[in-house]
Amino acid sequence: MSSPGSPREETPWLSDQQQHDWRAFLGGVTVLMDRLDRDLRTEHGLSLPEYEILVRLSEAPGRTLRMAELADLVALSRSRLTHTIGRLEGDDVVRRERCGEDGRGVQAVLTDHGVAVLEKAADTHVRSVQDHLITHASESELETIGAVMERVRTNLQGKRF
Repeated sequence: MSSPGSPREETPWLSDQQQHDWRAFLGGVTVLMDRLDRDLRTEHGLSLPEYEILVRLSEAPGRTLRMAELADLVALSRSRLTHTIGRLEGDDVVRRERCGEDGRGVQAVLTDHGVAVLEKAADTHVRSVQDHLITHASESELETIGAVMERVRTNLQGKRF
């Protein structure tokens, strides 16, 4: 739709090429994320957001992050993160504990069992990323995608509703 006869004529409608590119991006991201999630669930009983939580914790000093910081890193609401961490706690993959500095905050800690779960799931995830994304793009195309999405992330960071 180029420019419907709406009262919002100032809307900068997408060109036909922009509309095509946007829909290709949206469709591609949707099916890619669905496939990555399905592969992890099928092989390891982990969702893609759960996997990302484990990755972020594994990269943090002491395998520990404050819950608020972790929520921001994985782009989940705090309530959604709390629910997800609760499920992971039930599987002894993470545990929650009071923050040592002030005692008021709560942090998530990746357990030794969680490290083992992550190590097994990482192979599946990396293979899926390779198979379903990396092999379909040149190095320069991947760099462009990364640069654009980094700018989008940076621009939108902190603008959550």
